[in-house]
Amino acid sequence: MQGLKPQNLHEWETAVLFWAGDDPNETLAVLKRIGIRCGQVGLRGDFDLSCAPQWKEALQAANFTATAVCAAYLGEDYSDIPTVKRTVGFIPPLTRDVREKRTYRVIDFGAAIGAKSISIHIGFVPSEPGDPDYVAVREIARRVCDYAAIHGQTFALETGQESAPELLAFLRDVNRENLGINFDPANMILYGTGDPIEALDVLGKYVLSVHCKDGDWPPAAQPNALGQEKNLGGGAVGIERFLDKLAKIGYSGPLTIEREGVDSAQWLKDVESSIQLIAQLKQRAAQN
Repeated sequence: MQGLKPQNLHEWETAVLFWAGDDPNETLAVLKRIGIRCGQVGLRGDFDLSCAPQWKEALQAANFTATAVCAAYLGEDYSDIPTVKRTVGFIPPLTRDVREKRTYRVIDFGAAIGAKSISIHIGFVPSEPGDPDYVAVREIARRVCDYAAIHGQTFALETGQESAPELLAFLRDVNRENLGINFDPANMILYGTGDPIEALDVLGKYVLSVHCKDGDWPPAAQPNALGQEKNLGGGAVGIERFLDKLAKIGYSGPLTIEREGVDSAQWLKDVESSIQLIAQLKQRAAQN
């Protein structure tokens, strides 16, 4: 890891993306037992956002920092690429209005608990700027950015569903200073949209946060299939190469572990092994 410098080792705190449960104290206790002190709070589409005061109190009591809130929406389905295009984010016209309104409430929730960023999957943005769906989603992104800015928050788009050049063009078109990306290297592999390490050369200046996640490319014989997520270190990302590139572009935020598609017991086991892997890579880099 030639590009990894000592200052990055100290700045990169290991974090976790976790889904908010009914009892915030119970949710945070599990994370603290495995040594995690900060993370992104995932909010499912049916999560009761009125409980922000309880979450604020629990976070303060646990001395735990919510680095971001990550919004999901009712009706989203990640079964395969056509289904993602049809159901995810702001692309589906029938749910666009209600999801935009929900997003403002998520921003309010995040502000109430001290989270400085909101992150979502915006959906498959059309490549043609004149497409009505492109225009509609661009305008929503502008309004969401402006609303988040009132609270001093950033708005991070999750990577993966567009190629790096397409996403860059959209970011520039939205043209908001508080807009950036939550860079997930595995998503680019799972959707088959490009090499994530090379994508950082294109998108590096927009990286607000990152996910440490792994996965394999979609099967060639199934053009509409997504790739398969793997435990960190078990897929095609190359986590050591990923951290090296993050150092080279000057990223200094948390390394947020994400693990999806497994039950709670396996999730905890995989997160713990991911924490250990990241610690080993940091130690190895420090010795070089």
